[in-house]
Amino acid sequence: MAVYLHENDLPDGALAPGPVAVDTETMGLITPRDRLCLVQISDGLGDEHLVRFAPGSDFAAPNLKAVLADPARLKLYHFARFDLAAVEHYLGVVAAPVFCTKIASKLVRTYTDRHGLKDLVRELLGKEISKQQQSSDWGAPTLSDAQQEYAASDVRHLHAMHKILVERLEREGRTAIAQACFDFLPMRARLDLAGWAERDIFSHE
Repeated sequence: MAVYLHENDLPDGALAPGPVAVDTETMGLITPRDRLCLVQISDGLGDEHLVRFAPGSDFAAPNLKAVLADPARLKLYHFARFDLAAVEHYLGVVAAPVFCTKIASKLVRTYTDRHGLKDLVRELLGKEISKQQQSSDWGAPTLSDAQQEYAASDVRHLHAMHKILVERLEREGRTAIAQACFDFLPMRARLDLAGWAERDIFSHE
């Protein structure tokens, strides 16, 4: 297992074929204001790749974009809604098709209200991850070893959890409703970018 830090794009041939786990780090939670600093990606075979974007980047990243936009590659996220918005706003691609472990968790782990990544990794895989670097400065000129490890850990376990959650969705008869939710997520992200982040347009209000 290794963590690789790249500037502005993935190198050629960095990833094996098949599903990829994806996450992002930004300067904050308001996507148009808070720039994209890092995209983490893993093919699930043991290595994690971190693609860093410096201030003023043009976000060209042809190799990364090709992977994210590939309709034959499933993209695994935890809270896909945020990452999809960041990727589309800054990289200009829709990073689908989607599987979101947070949504899957909410559909099958109805015995708890704890659906954070740390909680899922602990219950499903029996492992512990640290969230200490979550609110650190991702726009800093140099990313610390702790930041890199935190970023890598956000994609490290998604393939294993995907397998378990797919089985649970099938067991509970909720595969179809989960897929419908996943299919809608790119549009939910566009609604966020268009100004409807805090408004549920499906509610009566």
